Amino acid sequence: MSGENQFVVVANRLPVDLTTHPDGTEEWTPSPGGLVAALTPVLAKQRGCWVGWPGVADAAPEPFHTDDGVLLHPVKLTSVDYEEFYEGFSNATLWPLYHDLIVPPEYHRDWWESYREVNLKFAQEVAEVAAEGATVWVQDYQLQLVPGILRQTRPDLRIGFFLHIPFPSPDLFRQLPWREEIVRGLLGADVIGFHLKINADNFLTLARQVAGDTGSHIGQPDQLAVEGEASMNSITATISVPDGREVGVAAFPISIDTASVIAQANNADPASIRHSLADTETIILGVDRLDYTKGILQRLLAFEELLESGALDPNDVVLVQVATPSRERIEHYRTARHAVEQAVGRINGRFGSIGRPVVHYVHRSISKDQLMGIYAAADVMLITAFKDGMNLVAKEYVACHGDGSGALVLSEFAGAAVELNQAFLCNPHDIESIKKQLLAAVTELRSAPEETRERMEAMHQQVVEHDVEAWAKSFLTCLERHA
Repeated sequence: MSGENQFVVVANRLPVDLTTHPDGTEEWTPSPGGLVAALTPVLAKQRGCWVGWPGVADAAPEPFHTDDGVLLHPVKLTSVDYEEFYEGFSNATLWPLYHDLIVPPEYHRDWWESYREVNLKFAQEVAEVAAEGATVWVQDYQLQLVPGILRQTRPDLRIGFFLHIPFPSPDLFRQLPWREEIVRGLLGADVIGFHLKINADNFLTLARQVAGDTGSHIGQPDQLAVEGEASMNSITATISVPDGREVGVAAFPISIDTASVIAQANNADPASIRHSLADTETIILGVDRLDYTKGILQRLLAFEELLESGALDPNDVVLVQVATPSRERIEHYRTARHAVEQAVGRINGRFGSIGRPVVHYVHRSISKDQLMGIYAAADVMLITAFKDGMNLVAKEYVACHGDGSGALVLSEFAGAAVELNQAFLCNPHDIESIKKQLLAAVTELRSAPEETRERMEAMHQQVVEHDVEAWAKSFLTCLERHA
């Protein structure tokens, strides 16, 4: 039996959080995050259905509509599901594996069993709500088995899959004990999308290796063939799978709802924020989840060394670091937080003064309006991720500086560096590289602002012309044509 929804997005989380007010009443409020910001406008226009976990263990509300008319269909997960599927396999196995082993992945068979069962649960919910011949767009690494399950249970569906994090080199991926099952799951889609061509190429190379593997493999070696090379925004590479389908593979760099960000930035009051920071000459900004992949400690150490050497004067520069809480029950995340907060205290103790810290550290979520104001006020955005699928913060910052003000220091290992290559690109593994590029950005802002303006205007144009609507339209057009 099929449902009534012609367009279904399925993601680990619904785009809402449950807020409990002091009087005990509960309210679902829009949640922050790059994926939510990217997909909500698309679904609102489609009047579609979003299937996902509501963020509360062992409970799920009845399906309900948002103010935008999007139907939210909750999936119930138990506390054990959350621990083993989400914290375990998704974020202690797949996340570090896909981010180049910044920390060692953990391989546990019980986590894998939970991952498989939860993916089945999501697929069953999608099968229930999707209309005959509907388009289903599966999102991200937590749900890589869903396309394959849906292909078996609902072959009438048009299925797309998009990975929002990097896809690792084949040599790294092949460490995964359940590598064949994951790839089989992904190949249930009609189109598989990645942020960057290099990620798509990694997947295609893996498929070729699997096809020629004399050991375990997906199907039979002569039944899996790869043709073409990955391209940007169009299907030129395909994988022939045993059921006779051609699976399209390409890169679709995700972006932001640029018009909305610009409108919020225009309504912000950056002057009041600058005043709250003692009208400091130069405001350096970092905005991240507190994740070990983001290189927050490295930027703090680089900032500290620039203050220590006198290259930056603590009397005319501040660093604002917004570090949103993330996965704090996982040991590597707790370790990262401890190191970051220890560094903040040390730097302020050495270079701050009473009533004037040199590092302003915020470890909580802040409103989108407040964030846009901070973006608009900041002179330098500092992004030092060790590995990042895209990094929408970089694009949001650029969108807030349509007048050409500000400067972007960006990790060369963030996906955004491919499109925003006019930024001051740094190697986040090299403290000297971060220092060099940060100092170059500050110096150019002060002594050659016209050059910085040219950089920012070029990047702003890129972000405006390639917004989230263009990303979604590109992917869905390819899916419609290819399926």
